[in-house]
Amino acid sequence: MALKATIYKAQIQLSDIDRNVYCDHSVTIARHPSETDERLLIRLLAFTLNAPGERDESPLELAKDMWEPDEPSLWQKDPTGRVLHWIEVGQPDEKRLLRTSARVERLSVYSFSSSTPTWWKGLENRLTRLRNLTVWQVPSKPSQALAALAQRTMQLQVTVQDSSIWVGDGTQSVELILQRLWAPAAA
Repeated sequence: MALKATIYKAQIQLSDIDRNVYCDHSVTIARHPSETDERLLIRLLAFTLNAPGERDESPLELAKDMWEPDEPSLWQKDPTGRVLHWIEVGQPDEKRLLRTSARVERLSVYSFSSSTPTWWKGLENRLTRLRNLTVWQVPSKPSQALAALAQRTMQLQVTVQDSSIWVGDGTQSVELILQRLWAPAAA
């Protein structure tokens, strides 16, 4: 018998001072049986850091990356279905990133494992020619601390200011500063 996804619900209050985005989001997220609390929270973090600031922008959606190999962790599509922003969580392989980059306007990766520097060093020379790729490293210790915030029903406050990110649930909070490993010159 196959294990089923566990449904999590998050109310996210976002104050992104850096982007001038202030909004609330109700997010229902299916957690794959093999997904960890840490990865689940990194997906929510990627969602909040990329949530559109304008009502007329296409919404950012959680995709089925753990179930469907041809989908990312999150994506933003225009009304015609064309993918504007493809977001990966973890350490995707080179072929996946090259193939995806050719089909989308923006491609972002949020890697959170302590092995991120090794993974990126192995790919960097071949991927830095991609002009729509941005790669972020979520520091390992704060990433692991985020896992403690995982609950089936969550009330999260996310504040972004001067590139510092605070994620809290009213009783505890985690501060993160993401390291940008790669971005095109215009990003």
